Amino acid sequence: MKRIWLLFAQAVTVLLAAYFVVATLKPQWFQRGSSSLGGVVSIIEAPVNSGPATAAPGSFSAAAKKAAPAVVSINTSKAARRSPRSNDPWFRFFFGDQDETQPQVGLGSGVIVSADGYILTNNHVVEGADEIEVTLNDGRHASGKLIGTDPDTDLAVIRIQLDKLPVIVLGNSDALQVGDQVLAIGNPFGVGQTVTSGIVSALGRNQLGINTFENFIQTDAAINPGNSGGALIDINGNLEGINTAIYSRSGGSMGIGFAIPVSTAKQVLEGIVKDGQVTRGWIGVEPNDLSPELAETFGVKASQGVIVTGVLQNGPAAQAGIRPGDVITGVGDKQVGNQQELLTAVAGLKPGTGALFKLQRGNDKMELEVTPGTRPRTPVRRMPNANE
Repeated sequence: MKRIWLLFAQAVTVLLAAYFVVATLKPQWFQRGSSSLGGVVSIIEAPVNSGPATAAPGSFSAAAKKAAPAVVSINTSKAARRSPRSNDPWFRFFFGDQDETQPQVGLGSGVIVSADGYILTNNHVVEGADEIEVTLNDGRHASGKLIGTDPDTDLAVIRIQLDKLPVIVLGNSDALQVGDQVLAIGNPFGVGQTVTSGIVSALGRNQLGINTFENFIQTDAAINPGNSGGALIDINGNLEGINTAIYSRSGGSMGIGFAIPVSTAKQVLEGIVKDGQVTRGWIGVEPNDLSPELAETFGVKASQGVIVTGVLQNGPAAQAGIRPGDVITGVGDKQVGNQQELLTAVAGLKPGTGALFKLQRGNDKMELEVTPGTRPRTPVRRMPNANE
């Protein structure tokens, strides 16, 4: 028995010695799932999954994969404009010789919304461009043709001629709620397509002084220069808005970005493709939000609505009998409580077709039928805080 125990102890000693020698010289033999990089560094790799990849809980990868191919990068160039004073010797003495031979370049994003090649973007992205180059996410390039612009909403439509174009699915921005998760896709700073996430911070933002017609979706998804014209999508990958502007003191994202709802973008798209421009109603009044001071000045007893402080002579409103001091409380079946709501309601009217206006004059409530005209086009202006 003693002999057997000695043999066992010797065998165990030999095996342990062999283990320590091999573990020292060949440690990778004892590492599960390990591999070697050039025979120098030993690493441990996760097992290869032969089945289909599945997104981690809470991942937005499916939404990004669905929408990202339809988001494009837009590069624009403007021919150099020579200053008429560049040959003036006094101008050159004070400011030196100006290099005016280099073209101006711009950067933005866009969204393919039709297999026919129509792309929605911002007006300020393509404004004044002599050349527009569109780069798809798959690497293809195409020259873009400007179909039309709408400075009132800062939207524009361009078109490219390519086959097998990816098209984004349009969502329902009217169903968005504060707190909904959204993704912003674009080409910030020209680094390449980038996806950022956030939530809907607010809805119906207006009176920001950015556009004539404002009904912005506010989000904290990071939007930076180069994102203009890109897509704001929901977690299903559907387009909810066109990224347009940011509030920033530094030029970069501060968590306050604005997007034009897709409901507005669809109307602009249809108008530009069909008629080359967007046709809106117009009645020719100068409106102001009702305040106690204005109500007292005009002797109005109304507590809500939009007060008319000026009426264009021979305009649609004047011809219908609207006077300064009248308070407009409704257009058709829509109630109006501020200037933006009145502007939006009137813009949605069909020119040449009468609409019922509800108003209050002094203590009297009345209804007048107004036949709107066509709203004059707004001169192109530079947007404050717009991200390029």
